[in-house]
Amino acid sequence: MEIENLQKKIIELETRLSYQDDTVLALNDVVASQQKQIDVLERQLQLLNKQIKALHPSDIGPAEAETPPPHY
Repeated sequence: MEIENLQKKIIELETRLSYQDDTVLALNDVVASQQKQIDVLERQLQLLNKQIKALHPSDIGPAEAETPPPHY
């Protein structure tokens, strides 16, 4: 009787492990897909930043070139 109970428990554990393996693989696929999306979005963001900087160059010059305000 004890051996049958142990066998049932082992079968149950093996079944649960199998489902967990499937879940881990599915989650890994999702994470890999999301990382690809993040990489694409980061490249797009960098490109947009370059385009914005090219359209609107900074009006701020070096600190040495700035004249002091009139109240000095």
